[in-house]
Amino acid sequence: MVAKLPLQTGRPRHDEPVPALLRAALDATTEAVVLCAAADHRITLVNLAAARLMPGLTVGGPSRAGPLGDLIGDLIDGDRFTREHQGRHLVGERRDLGSGHYGWFLRDRTEEVRRAEALESERARTAFLAETGRRLSASLHLGRCLRTTAELAVENLADAAVLVLPSDKRQNLWVRLAAGGRIEEEARAERLLAEVPGLLEALGGFPPVQSRWLDAAQAPDWLLPEDFGPIGGLLVTPLPGNAEPAGALVLARRGSFGPEDERLARIFAARAGAALSAAALYREQVDTTAVLQADLLPPELPQPDGLELAGSYQAAREALRVGGDFYDVFAPTETCPDTMIALGDVCGTGPEAAVLTGKVRQTLRALRLVETKPENILRVLNKALLQSGRRRRFVTMVIGSVQRIEHARLRLTLATGGHPAPLVLRLDGRVDEVPVSGTLIGAVDRTTVRPADVELAPGELCLLYSDGLTEARGGPSGTELWGEQRLHDALSACAGMPAAATVERLRQLVSDWVHGGTRDDIAMLAVRAPARAALSLRGGGARNASPWAIDARRNDRRARQRA
Repeated sequence: MVAKLPLQTGRPRHDEPVPALLRAALDATTEAVVLCAAADHRITLVNLAAARLMPGLTVGGPSRAGPLGDLIGDLIDGDRFTREHQGRHLVGERRDLGSGHYGWFLRDRTEEVRRAEALESERARTAFLAETGRRLSASLHLGRCLRTTAELAVENLADAAVLVLPSDKRQNLWVRLAAGGRIEEEARAERLLAEVPGLLEALGGFPPVQSRWLDAAQAPDWLLPEDFGPIGGLLVTPLPGNAEPAGALVLARRGSFGPEDERLARIFAARAGAALSAAALYREQVDTTAVLQADLLPPELPQPDGLELAGSYQAAREALRVGGDFYDVFAPTETCPDTMIALGDVCGTGPEAAVLTGKVRQTLRALRLVETKPENILRVLNKALLQSGRRRRFVTMVIGSVQRIEHARLRLTLATGGHPAPLVLRLDGRVDEVPVSGTLIGAVDRTTVRPADVELAPGELCLLYSDGLTEARGGPSGTELWGEQRLHDALSACAGMPAAATVERLRQLVSDWVHGGTRDDIAMLAVRAPARAALSLRGGGARNASPWAIDARRNDRRARQRA
């Protein structure tokens, strides 16, 4: 607390001497103190801190003029102020000292304000970078990542942003966005490379050039929207990627870029580059996977005259779309006039099983050219798998040849290697198992195959299926097998239905049984001799409805009652 001045009572004088001890005490304090006479508001004392803070203060001068007057001149009976003076943030408080004097106690808060502003700025930068990470990590779609990067840059760094991808990424695609505008894309960016200063170096991965060294006037007029106006500052920075630049970022402001702005832009570019690089890598992997999956997915089935074919495949892992079960149909050729059908189940699921599935299908396609008997094809395939040199994986399979015979009938010669026997659906709803048997393919050196022949009358159907159909677990307990009996009953209810409708019906029943639970790969292939009525009637409404359509509705009601 400041001691009261030992001055005489009566009219105070500004030129009265101040005790040396009091002056020494005030000069020793770090707080700026200005003593004034209450009567005429003239300055009585200025300590050293106040003299350093406001060099223009003079003893004997009026307090409401000069530097102090600039701070308190418009105060009306006020005791406090917070003002900015010559780049300094000052806080002042007036205190009554008695004996006709008062004092202004001044404090310089410049560093405190700067620290608070720096803290607030750092918090804003941290929030911006956190938002950048959250939004860029939300998608691996390259186009969406590009648009998000442009939006973040315009919202936080600049008035306009242009992103350019290298030519090996997407033919020099570039994306442009200005504040208040919409995203614009161009497929080619050769003009950018030639006319935008620093862009070619940024795409090459060179360190960014400071904004003050780039002449914004050299930027072409078409770089930014027509209504953008003059460019005050231009910044070009690379987008670091995985071992190579993911692209380049061009930022434009109507004002200028400061050192902190450039530092923040480089940090943002590093994070955006990592996201774009990951998105580009993901797209390349997706494209590669799609190419590899093309030959592993179920084929589009041919529809030879006098023969109905329908297939269905459900992978255990829907995201992968391929697995260990497969079916294939080989159309007649000059050397083999019969249609060949095949359905198999490779041991395991997922990518490894899918790879072996592709090899087996290609092997069958080659064997088809030199061998026509299904049992011989299985024996040769068994030897080929045993000699593959990889860890042994066995295969179960059904192969058959389909031949058209008299009276619109079909003759099937079927051979199996450790696979569930095909089922034959007769016109009266009876379901028969084809009497075939055989050992696993690719498991032992010596294989035994016992083929069988079966004939289909018009309207009858033969179903080839994998064990994933009967071993699907679900029902009330969630663990009960669908089983062979339910398959026979469901197939019997499909008597008279087309092949495609029969396969779809079985697929729906199994899906309802599993109701979202885990299951194995499921493959089905149906071969049907078209009904004569279906061949002769094409449309015509209800009065021309074919017999199999009427039977199908009746059998469908029976299946629902049994379920």
